Amino acid sequence: MLSHLKDTDFGTPRRESEQTVSLEIDGEIVTVPAGTSLMRAAMEAGVQVPKLCATDSLEPFGSCRLCLVEIEGRKGFPASCTTPAEAGMKVKTQSPQLQELRKGVMELYISDHPLDCLTCAANGNCELQDMAGVTGLREVRYGVGAGDGKTSGGKHHLDSKKDESNPYFTYDPSKCIVCNRCVRACEETQGTFALTISGRGFEARVSPGQDQPFMESECVSCGACVEACPTATLQEKTVIMLGQAEHSKITTCAYCGVGCGFKAEMKGNQVVRMVPWKDGKANEGHSCIKGRFAWGYATHKDRVTKPMIRKSIHDAWCEVSWDEAINYAASEFKRIQAKYGKDAIGGITSSRCTNEETYLVQKLVRAAFGNNNVDTCARVCHSPTGYGLGQTLGTSAGTQTFKSVEHADVIMVIGANPSDAHPVFASRMKKRLRQGAKLIVIDPRQIDLVDGPHVKADYHLQLKPGTNVAIISALAHVIVTEGLVAQDYVQQRCDDKSWREWSAFVARADNSPEAMESVTGVPAAHIRAAARLYATGGNAAIYYGLGVTEHAQGSTMVMGIANLAMATGNVGREGVGVNPLRGQNNVQGACDMGSFPHELPGYRHISDSTVRSQFEAAWGVTLNPEPGLRIPNMLDAAHAGEFKGLYCEGEDIVQSDPNTQHVTAALMAMECLVVQDIFLNETAKYAHVFLPGSSFLEKDGTFTNAERRISRVRKVMPAKAGYADWEVTMKLANALGYPMQYQHPSEIMAEIAALTPSFRGVSYEKIDQHGSVQWPCNETTAETGTAIMHVDQFVRGKGRFIITQYVATDEKVTRKFPLLLTTGRILSQYNVGAQTRRTENSQWHHEDRLHIHPHDAEERGIQHDAWVKIESRAGDTVLRAFVTQTMQPGVVYTTFHFPESGANVITTDNSDWATNCPEYKVTAVQVMPAKPSMEQSAWQQAQQEFDAEQLALAQVAWPEKKQPSTTQSTT
Repeated sequence: MLSHLKDTDFGTPRRESEQTVSLEIDGEIVTVPAGTSLMRAAMEAGVQVPKLCATDSLEPFGSCRLCLVEIEGRKGFPASCTTPAEAGMKVKTQSPQLQELRKGVMELYISDHPLDCLTCAANGNCELQDMAGVTGLREVRYGVGAGDGKTSGGKHHLDSKKDESNPYFTYDPSKCIVCNRCVRACEETQGTFALTISGRGFEARVSPGQDQPFMESECVSCGACVEACPTATLQEKTVIMLGQAEHSKITTCAYCGVGCGFKAEMKGNQVVRMVPWKDGKANEGHSCIKGRFAWGYATHKDRVTKPMIRKSIHDAWCEVSWDEAINYAASEFKRIQAKYGKDAIGGITSSRCTNEETYLVQKLVRAAFGNNNVDTCARVCHSPTGYGLGQTLGTSAGTQTFKSVEHADVIMVIGANPSDAHPVFASRMKKRLRQGAKLIVIDPRQIDLVDGPHVKADYHLQLKPGTNVAIISALAHVIVTEGLVAQDYVQQRCDDKSWREWSAFVARADNSPEAMESVTGVPAAHIRAAARLYATGGNAAIYYGLGVTEHAQGSTMVMGIANLAMATGNVGREGVGVNPLRGQNNVQGACDMGSFPHELPGYRHISDSTVRSQFEAAWGVTLNPEPGLRIPNMLDAAHAGEFKGLYCEGEDIVQSDPNTQHVTAALMAMECLVVQDIFLNETAKYAHVFLPGSSFLEKDGTFTNAERRISRVRKVMPAKAGYADWEVTMKLANALGYPMQYQHPSEIMAEIAALTPSFRGVSYEKIDQHGSVQWPCNETTAETGTAIMHVDQFVRGKGRFIITQYVATDEKVTRKFPLLLTTGRILSQYNVGAQTRRTENSQWHHEDRLHIHPHDAEERGIQHDAWVKIESRAGDTVLRAFVTQTMQPGVVYTTFHFPESGANVITTDNSDWATNCPEYKVTAVQVMPAKPSMEQSAWQQAQQEFDAEQLALAQVAWPEKKQPSTTQSTT
């Protein structure tokens, strides 16, 4: 019953086990769960009650007065959206009185509404128009909408000024009916509270902030208000420009690891707008600025759509046919292997590409190159997650769904800033916090969760960068020594020997909060209070990000988090768990697909002869049993003259990897660098072959998000360069002499499923049927996927506790480098910025800045907005200062979205002991005012000269057409 409705439809949560009531609606008997609204009950009876202020994503409001009904034996006409169904009720949704009332209500709305239905941008998609038709309104007696408001003596709002400040949507108050849906969406769905109703009575109107333009308010441009608006008051500018779409396709966002489902609304092959999909399990109809609006990069003028080759990076690019480019790349790889040996080349997969494309690249490396020199940007951010959770719990992924947070009583956020990096999940989490869940934040910075306008952390453990393991051990010390362990859970589900060893370790005095206070900088009393809250506050969930993994002890910290969750019994049910927030759209999938040099798909070691024989039989080759090179090993080998060729699909290692000068020197030492991407990125400047890539809108496939959810990516427009990425990889394999003959990505997924136990039951048909599936998915134990992991037992059997000894990072502050630099992301930009910099998102954030505490700034004579030089052991760069109290003294912070900032010029090549994940979060630096004549570092000046050379070479190659940008692009 009601299976076609969401739990939140019209504010009436559905519970299968609840008591039901039966009532009569328009003569039909309907049975619904107790508490169901009359509007929803009417829907069950097949009756659509007119409405304007009600929508399935918001709590009932009862302001529009269109959904009035009659109830036998009661006076008046109650709103059906706010009136609960009761046993024995007799309800009428249609009668002459109701018809007259509704028509009168609509007449009042239309009387203060522009009569421009034929030219209105919402024509064909306007609920106000629809309801006027439903109520039978054919004329407006008051005449205000058509006149100047004076002839009838009435007031109107028709001359209200439009707000077009936001680059993505307009606000036309003359069309506003004050239904409150946008305000409620901003509060309930997004949680920003940027909109209010200004004025009273007839003067009431929606106001961003304090009657500010949208761009000056706290609006984060998530689009929830636009989606909720029933008229053209809030309307996408693309719809105004292009008109209403005529068809749509469901696809998955290609930005962060939340994996939001979207409807790409189209006119022919042209995207009109991206609408968050209400049936998307990860987002349930919500979105952020990036997924909702920042998709224009797919058709940006900088797109390179022709293959190109050149002998030297100092030669001009030459456009060639696909066959010539592929054959040249293949011949160069063959030449290099013949001269330097089989291991002299390798490949890099991308977390931006689909599972199927990533699978093919690692297959190409192993089967066609004949080695295991394959790595991925996923290792650069989250490989400690795979290692740490695999060692303790038995599987290399998060344990929950995003929706699980709705059942959490205590939420611990470690080294993550969901509001900026995972905003749709952040909105869901903040809603739970507003409902009363407690919050612990462990972060060097004062992120918005610490003391935001509507969310405030109960405890902020503002530790020094690099001391994560010290603080997790101190938290564990409190839980063990104060008797807060879930003894029954540990006894039944965890390995006894490892438990005894670990509990004895954390109980040592040197792991106490008091002993660690001088290490972490966090008062012992705060650590003790936070530990008690986590252990005793009910369902406790941990969410963590790159502030955990990108450390020298990243793997140790992940194991420490798992230890803490097991010791308190917080794994294996709703509202708890260990939840990594993956950075890019397919970080989880890139790991799943065997992108590491030591692991085949499904996290199975290449040295396992049984596993290897399965792939050998399927692929028709003999595989090398020895692990290959990771990216840092490839770069070091290139410096040594031993590694000469690289196939890099969808990854920009020059901008994203640490110690940029080391990376570029290695690339310059190579004889054949093949870059496959949609733009000439920073790495492509050092390439010899450029193969045009395809955006997510141009191909079919799947992404796997942070909750192990496998979702479809569907092609909505032809590939601008003629081929999707998987087809390009297939062509290269064939040219190398290894045959690949797939007709569609579904065939690749079928091969993945046949060879990967956790994907055994995954197919495009099943994903289409269910919307998405979460691995593990197989026919025997989880035919439709697995939402919550480790329910009855851990994947490895007994949970394993691992000792997490704190070891200080080698990157230490000194008199020469007295500050610690940490890095992160910001809401409007994404990763290296290749996509978002080519959209209007740069209006919010157009440069990387150095955030510094006022005390540190004053001590160095640094003014807000002034240029500063940042120097580390690896290099130096110049940025503008952003003086802010959100930093703690001794710590500075920057983002890495703009290549010209050179953020990774100063990060070192220190890395995690187990996975080589770079230690981006801890770099000792000095900061000083830059001289007025030196607003660029030596590296930035050299890079600008190199960029100028590359641009000049491009102009030689393409004298007749506009050149693609080789640096930052504006929209």
